[in-house]
Amino acid sequence: MSAPNKSYDPKQVSPLGAEAVDAAVAAALADIAAAEDLDALKLARLAHAGDRSPLALANREIGALPPAAKAEAGKRIGEARAKIKDALEARGTVLEDQASMRMLAEETVDVTLGIDDLPQGARHPLTAISEYVADVFVSMGWEVAEGPELEAEWFNFDALNIPADHPARSMQDTFFVAPENSHLVLRTHTSPVQARTMLAKQPPIYVVVPGRVFRTDELDATHTPVFHQVEGLAIDEGLTMAHLQGTLLHFAQTMFGADAKVRWRPSYFPFTEPSAEFDLWYPQAKGGPRWIEWGGCGMVNPDVLIACGIDPEEYSGFAFGMGLERTLMFRHTITDMRDMVEGDIRFSRQFGMEI
Repeated sequence: MSAPNKSYDPKQVSPLGAEAVDAAVAAALADIAAAEDLDALKLARLAHAGDRSPLALANREIGALPPAAKAEAGKRIGEARAKIKDALEARGTVLEDQASMRMLAEETVDVTLGIDDLPQGARHPLTAISEYVADVFVSMGWEVAEGPELEAEWFNFDALNIPADHPARSMQDTFFVAPENSHLVLRTHTSPVQARTMLAKQPPIYVVVPGRVFRTDELDATHTPVFHQVEGLAIDEGLTMAHLQGTLLHFAQTMFGADAKVRWRPSYFPFTEPSAEFDLWYPQAKGGPRWIEWGGCGMVNPDVLIACGIDPEEYSGFAFGMGLERTLMFRHTITDMRDMVEGDIRFSRQFGMEI
């Protein structure tokens, strides 16, 4: 077994020599001074003060030195590491101050501005779907018509061929406005706007009428005393049920998708002849997929045309109508109509700005 190497000179060993240590310190100080932000300084710290840095690796070699050489090598490495540590701390202080100043400059808050601490509302989905329906028909060249909600009894009933003994004219269905002889009602449908339009304009007429209507219904999951309708009226030469079917099919596919299924069933309405119910295939219906009534439609009764000053021998027309609440329920699978009238902002927010 050989004796210890007492003549070992640490100055002649590359990692522990003064020149190597000084070079490592110089490289570290240069990188630290060149660091322009805290991220760059972190990389310099890992490179020159981390576990794999040159000085850390050189420090591991001290244990292999003879006792006489360990003190000198340890002092040299310790002083070098202290210089690097001091440089890192000094540069870190400078960069942190610079980062704080930059943040204050870039993230300035104008404290003189007023604040709005009131909760934001949302568009009601009935408003949005009413506008969407109007846009659908305007894109086909139709016009949007409006009329009063407090309506004359003649426009609401007589002009539409609804006889005096019709159940709809009783107080069980209609809100009559006092005094009794005022002959004013809260309109039960938007059809009076159709009559007003026919009296005010000459054919051809293509109008869509969205609006609020009133009936003496109790509020429940499928009824409300105040609801919304959209009705359409077309008066022109040669219009037939085929035109009506094509219009409603396009409307249904626009509202519910190109694969929407519809059907027509014979029905009766005083203001149209022939008349039909317009059904929609509803896969999400309670109890399983089935046909659900969406609205009513038909060819405008000649008596209505005559009452509004239009010659039925020259012109024909079709009309249709459906509830917007019902349309919204089908389109978004809403099961309770009361959600639409209770004003809960959480209900309206889920629909966003547009339907």
